[in-house]
Amino acid sequence: MALCGAVALPSVAKDRMTHNPKATNTETILHVWSWNFPTIAENMKQIADAGFTMLQTSPVQQCYNPEGQSKKLFDKNEGNWYYYYQPTDWKIGNQIVGTRQQMKEMMDSAAKYNVKVIVDVLPNHTAFDIDAVSPEFYKAVGGRDKMFHSNGLTPISDYNDRVQCTLQGTGGLPDVNTENPDFQKYYMEFVNELLGMGVRGFRYDTAKHIGVHSDPVDKASGVKENDFWDVATGRKAVKGVKLSLPYDSLFVYGEVLQDRNVPEAEYADYMGQTASSYGHVLRQALEKGSANGVDLKQWYHEAAPEFLTTWVESHDTYCNAHESAALTDDQIRTGWVFLTARQNGVPLFFSRPMNSTRENYWGDNVLGARGNDEFFHPEVVAVNRFRTAMEGQTEDLQQSDNGQVLLVNRGKKGAAVVNISSNANFVDLPTGLPNGTYRDKVYNLEFKVKNGRLKGLASPHRTYILQK
Repeated sequence: MALCGAVALPSVAKDRMTHNPKATNTETILHVWSWNFPTIAENMKQIADAGFTMLQTSPVQQCYNPEGQSKKLFDKNEGNWYYYYQPTDWKIGNQIVGTRQQMKEMMDSAAKYNVKVIVDVLPNHTAFDIDAVSPEFYKAVGGRDKMFHSNGLTPISDYNDRVQCTLQGTGGLPDVNTENPDFQKYYMEFVNELLGMGVRGFRYDTAKHIGVHSDPVDKASGVKENDFWDVATGRKAVKGVKLSLPYDSLFVYGEVLQDRNVPEAEYADYMGQTASSYGHVLRQALEKGSANGVDLKQWYHEAAPEFLTTWVESHDTYCNAHESAALTDDQIRTGWVFLTARQNGVPLFFSRPMNSTRENYWGDNVLGARGNDEFFHPEVVAVNRFRTAMEGQTEDLQQSDNGQVLLVNRGKKGAAVVNISSNANFVDLPTGLPNGTYRDKVYNLEFKVKNGRLKGLASPHRTYILQK
């Protein structure tokens, strides 16, 4: 629970803009999308055995529940996954993920297997139906007229206009006055309760829609400064409540989807950010089956890559416009191995629905159920472990002349061979591995290194992990 006057160490701004070429990231995130707490707990050992160091839950606060129950991921009569992105109160537990007690049991399981838990939080908006918001929530923030920005019920029409972007409704969802100190206090009590349960990180949904200091101030709502992020990251207290743990002990990143006029450098002053543009470029290469004409070395972001959260696909690219849903599991897996073998970024693996196909994106269409088997595919496990083992090893990226084979060299200790095409390919690429014969971790296939060149044969849509 939140403690009035809780003592936290001062938060010192971290330089997330200057890349340290020697920095290596070793962590990986499994996005247990729409799994409920009991399901997560039941699968915790398998998550840990698969080499994931963190898991990200779906939103855990009370949320929109028009039918009184939610059964399906996507169905007009029996619920939808996005209901939990419509808060009705900042209290733990909802009809999709489960109760507070079930969360506690899940957290106990995570602690047992040394898996860090990140919670998806969304202070930027409430449910579409503002009558569904709890009276207690309205009372806590000073009444309904204090809940929203002055134009908060007006949908955004231009997402590149920072006035609209930060002070109007994202996707039509009512825009909360996040600068209201009563709201900040109420929200931070929720955050501190999660921290008290053992949560050690947050993903901030629609983070770019919560203003930074350079953004316009909603004076009509009585706002003096855009200070939400100062409060959320522990730089300042609000009405006697402050972040209850040192901010630097937490893993926090914001969904700052890249577009024009987004102040990435200012957001970097507070948190890590999503590398959404890089994910788009990587999917282009996977779709073509070749990286020719696509630069996969640069990260397409102002911030340093060691502070970016990366993905091949996210729940939004899969679910909303199905931008990534047509990619096969094999294609997603090859992209994951390439991304995870790299030196920087913290990759997030989206768990697709059980029995989903390229014709049926929702698969079994059951809310709360475990995703498909891909998160513990042997290639995924191998690269997750490779990533941890390659701590301190810098990267060197190579690709075949046809762009179909990607090679991630990590110092002189390891290499990941990734064939992103539907063709078998001979491999003959520069490497830092010493001369010798190597067998990959999954298929026991032989590769040879002689005079600084790695040679072998890569099957279609297959990856190989080699270590000294």
